Amino acid sequence: MTSPTLPRVLVADDERATTLIITSALKGEFEVVPMTAGGAVVERVSAGDIDLVLLDVVMPELDGFEICRRLKERPQTAAVPVIFLTALDARADEMLGFSVGAVDYIAKPIDPSIVLARVRTHVELKRTRDLLEQLALVDPLTGVANRRQFDRALGEEWRRCRRDARWLSLAIADVDHFKQFNDRWGHLAGDERLRAIAASLARTSRRAGDLLARYGGEEFALILPDVDTAMMHGVTRELLRAVAGTTESGRPNEDQMMVTVSVGAISLVPPRESAATAALSAADGLLYEAKASGRDRGVHMDGSTQQKTVIRRFG
Repeated sequence: MTSPTLPRVLVADDERATTLIITSALKGEFEVVPMTAGGAVVERVSAGDIDLVLLDVVMPELDGFEICRRLKERPQTAAVPVIFLTALDARADEMLGFSVGAVDYIAKPIDPSIVLARVRTHVELKRTRDLLEQLALVDPLTGVANRRQFDRALGEEWRRCRRDARWLSLAIADVDHFKQFNDRWGHLAGDERLRAIAASLARTSRRAGDLLARYGGEEFALILPDVDTAMMHGVTRELLRAVAGTTESGRPNEDQMMVTVSVGAISLVPPRESAATAALSAADGLLYEAKASGRDRGVHMDGSTQQKTVIRRFG
């Protein structure tokens, strides 16, 4: 049986004895995933649940250097640390290993205490890096993605949807009359309101690949892959309704202020030689149309037909 609480170490080595020694050395602290064929290592690590790779330099199909190079070329696997296992003793081989992205070497024959110490060190370093990166990509007030993460994710999804000719929807939501709320209740209450709105919006973007980010100030932005025009009409209405159900629970009923947002949204299959910035700019312009026409509504445009639709909470 496997333990979901233990860090997972992939051991790629065609010598069964080596794998058994490593498994015994790591028992109780790490879960070992053994593999004997080099060609399948990259796909297995791409699954996203591997914390570290112990990789034999001499492997069937692909050698360890080529496997490491491919891991480092893929964004989803580049951050996984690779430690080479080798009986080679040439400095040139060691330098080649570091040049393709390895973080360490362990010489054969295997010393179990060395394996355990180095795996502990590099898994802990990866955890620290992951935490720092996560903190750098999260808005500290609302807990959703920040602008930096939004820009990165938008570029990746735009290229993917353009390559595969798939639909992509973008939306920008802006809180209505936020300055008046802050003037009346103060900035601490305003912060509470933004957190509540972020939580409401997050409940409408739960699919894998969806991203909600604080775009700036009282603006939020959403990336919704594989959402076409008809689906986005429903999502926009759901956004409006979710936020409008949010009130300041700490205030007396007679003093509560309705929380609403205005939304600009666009759905399209990204054209060849196109940039995501143009679609984002279009969504921003649609947001201003929603504001100018009365707020508490969305304006959506189908990028393939340029047809615009005004969407309200009801109707």
